[in-house]
Amino acid sequence: MSVDLAPLVLASKSFGRREMLENAGVTFAVDAANVDEDAVKESLRAENAPVEHVAETLAELKARRVSARHPGVLVLGADSMLECEGRWFDKAGTMDEAREHLEALSGFEHRLVTSAVLVKDENRLWHHTAVARMTMRDLSPAFLDDYLATLGKRACASVGCYQVEGRGLQLFSRIEGDFYAIVGLPMLAVLDQLRLQGVLRP
Repeated sequence: MSVDLAPLVLASKSFGRREMLENAGVTFAVDAANVDEDAVKESLRAENAPVEHVAETLAELKARRVSARHPGVLVLGADSMLECEGRWFDKAGTMDEAREHLEALSGFEHRLVTSAVLVKDENRLWHHTAVARMTMRDLSPAFLDDYLATLGKRACASVGCYQVEGRGLQLFSRIEGDFYAIVGLPMLAVLDQLRLQGVLRP
């Protein structure tokens, strides 16, 4: 749908987020924000900011950036951060890096923080942050070989190199948290707010 006609703009190029909104019956357009996420993270890390604040800041920055291009339109921004043993994990750039990430997460609990922000005319109207605690089982080298060969480049599409909606569920021994937030958007909270904003019927 044209951005000019859509009641909502998603400020993200994430396929998972688009798919969740589409499956929920939300009408929207996509206009991805260009944000130097590495610079923002580096600055906030220097300030000892918690990952919850980082995810919220990035989600809002993306939404504001896109909102400036679309006056009067509701814009949804989102971001996810993964923290394990004090280390922040970004999306892997290569398959070798994806394997290193999974090896580092293997056997440990990590926190996956997902924040969603709604902005209109560059003003924040609402935000919600969800935190999931995820324990990855001890992964054998043979399992990793098979998993990464099967997943391919899709392993580099998510911050944890896993997709719990599919084969990635095999990576875990315990998951606590909102499934949809783990995939990329806290959908129940987002849908509730879209109803309040008139995008969806109550």
